[in-house]
Amino acid sequence: MKQIVVIGCGRFGMNLAITLEKLGNRVMVIDRDEDVINSIASKVTHSIICDVRVEGSLEELGLANFDICVVAIGSDYKSSIIATVEAKELGIPKIIAKATDSVQAMVLRKIGADRVIIPERDMGIRVANNISNSNILDSINLSDEYSLVEIAPISDWIGKSIKESEVRNRYHVNIVAIKNKEGLEINVDADYVIKDSDILLVAGRNDWIGKLV
Repeated sequence: MKQIVVIGCGRFGMNLAITLEKLGNRVMVIDRDEDVINSIASKVTHSIICDVRVEGSLEELGLANFDICVVAIGSDYKSSIIATVEAKELGIPKIIAKATDSVQAMVLRKIGADRVIIPERDMGIRVANNISNSNILDSINLSDEYSLVEIAPISDWIGKSIKESEVRNRYHVNIVAIKNKEGLEINVDADYVIKDSDILLVAGRNDWIGKLV
């Protein structure tokens, strides 16, 4: 169980916070809108009215004890930057920030965000990959250059072990897990023989994944 603070409770922040709570985490939500806080109060561990634009406001809430901070503000550049800087100064181990465009994303990374997400862009890329590549069943962008994708095995791999398929040497990707009838296998042995019915979880650079599928 992780302690997670979500700053900003728009549609993205609210859905994120509620889902994180349902997954067994202790979630605190911070927003300056009293009505928004009242609407989510019963769905998360803590909900607090706070304007992050006021200097030192986050420090007073004792956020240094949290494992993760998600700055879900996005559209308000100033508030997003202030919240990210203060979360960094408080020593929160991991900071994830929402951006609305690549310029804001670059700024947030420079000031301390460990990961920046652009929901509209990321979802657009995900859907485009699923539509244009029949082998891709699902995908997650890990960064601008790397992705984690679920794919059906390509024909050259079926009936061969991972070692024989030379997945890493020839295709420059890594099979990090395999879904099969037995369930999900995380520590996949190099001698595992790939079956037609398997679903492979593959990580790698986007350009190599594109060639693969």
